[in-house]
Parts: sequence; structure tokens; C-alpha cells
Amino acid sequence: MTPGAATIGQTGPARPGSIQRSRRWALIWSYVFLVLFAVFFLMPPIYMFITSLKSSSEVSAITNPWWVYRPTLDNYVALLGSGTYLTFFRNSAVVALIVVVVTMLVSIPAAFALSRMKFWGSTTLATGVFLTYLVPDTLLFIPLFKIFAFVHEHTGIELINHWWALIIIYPTLTVPFATWILIAYFASIPKELDEAALIDGAGYLQMLTMIFIPVALPGIIAATIFAFTVAWSQFLYPLAFTTSADQLVLPVGIVTTLIKGDVYNWGQIMAGALLGAAPPLIIYAFLMDYYIAGLTAGATKG
Repeated sequence: MTPGAATIGQTGPARPGSIQRSRRWALIWSYVFLVLFAVFFLMPPIYMFITSLKSSSEVSAITNPWWVYRPTLDNYVALLGSGTYLTFFRNSAVVALIVVVVTMLVSIPAAFALSRMKFWGSTTLATGVFLTYLVPDTLLFIPLFKIFAFVHEHTGIELINHWWALIIIYPTLTVPFATWILIAYFASIPKELDEAALIDGAGYLQMLTMIFIPVALPGIIAATIFAFTVAWSQFLYPLAFTTSADQLVLPVGIVTTLIKGDVYNWGQIMAGALLGAAPPLIIYAFLMDYYIAGLTAGATKG
């Protein structure tokens, strides 16, 4: 065999068998890590569900915590039959839905203006909108207290301990990020569409309602899901601004009413948390594809 032939043999393409083995091992390791990932993240909700089926005596008993010896639905019946829990649920639902509407009414026109109606400082303003979302909640609720006190002092309107005050507060969290998502999605839409619309005599409002909103529907759905999730699961603001039982929302209501001193009603706490997690879970289950498409649009288009 000549040296040239040996060199060719050494640097030739890999054998089909070795490629198949490499792919098989890659697939095996992918499933291994996927199973570990699923087990790690599914353990808390599974444990919550198991605990929600136990009575208080069984929860406190020294037994296997991952097994239910005498399953019962008393925790769910007690919560769903309680007017207090239903009040928490209603407050959360009303606040979340109104916040979603307010967020979309502000974010969609703002994103359209910042992505298409170029003006001096539009890029800086778009970046500033996103940076406001990065400010921690723990730094904002004290200035908000001051603002509410100022409003009460000069107008007599009491904003503390009213669930509807959360509708004023939550958009400070939802509008910046939703606007940023929609800016990326609107920017990914070809400019030929708005140029053609302008030639046909359409105004900016017609462009927004007839072209951009239908085309950018996945991004709008992603922003809507985000706004609903934030408004539904927010804990710090309702804890700071509401105190009466009839004004509490679900995350704070579960903690303040089912924990009495050093007594934790773990069965009802877990049942209430699972029931509270159901609406976002259902929304993500049916709209996950739109959510992913909306979040990745700015990185894959345009």
C-alpha cells in the first residue's frame, strides 16, 4: 500500500456503523437527562397533590410522605365550600383579566410606535422600557406607598387595602416586558407590508389593526400569557397593599388564612395551591406553541 493510500484511508469518512452508534448514545443520554429533568421538576407538584389528599392527622403522622394511606377529598371540599377561598379566587381572576386588557391596550400601540414609527430617541426609549422591567419589586413598593399616601392626602382617595388598587400597580410589571416582546415581533414583520399599505392610503391605525395585529398574533398571545401569569401569581404587592380578607387575592389569601400562628394546615394549603395553579397551567397547555413562537420571534426573523 502506498503512503498516499494509507493517508486517504486514515482521513476518509467515518463508517456508517460508528455514526449510528454515536447517534444512539446521544439519544440515550438525551433521554437520561430528560428523565432526570422531568423527575426534578415534577417532584414538588406531585408531593403537593399527595399531601392534598391526606388528612391533618396523616400529614403529621410519621409515615411515608410519598404515600397516601387513607386518601380523602375533604381538603378540596372544604376550600371549594368556603366563601373566603372563592373570594380570593374571584379577586385574582378579576384583577388578572383587567390587567391583561390594560397591558394589551398599552403595549400593542407602544410596541407598534417604537418598532415602526421611527422618531428621535425611539431606540433609547425602547431599551428604557425593557430596563424598567428589571427593577426589582422590592425597590418599587416603598415608592408606591409614598405615591398612594400622596394621592390620599390630596384627593382623599384611599388606595391601600383595595383589590382594585392592584390593577393600577400590576401594569408597572407587565407593560414593559410585554412591550419589549411585541417590539421584537413587530420588527420581524417585513417592511414591505406597511409600505404597500401606505401606498394604498392606509393610516397607521389601519396598519396596526388590519396588518400587524393579525400577523403578530403569536407574539400578542405570548405577551398576554405573560401578563396573566404575573398578575395571577404576584405575591409581594398584594401582601404589602391589601390586608382585609375580602380584599386579598389567591397567593396571599392562602398563606394568611390557612397558616394560623404556628399551625399549618398543610392539606388545605397544598389543595389551594394546586387549584390556584390550574388556570395558568391550562392556558400554557393549550397555548404553549404560540408562547414559544412569540418569545423567539425576534431571534429567528428579521
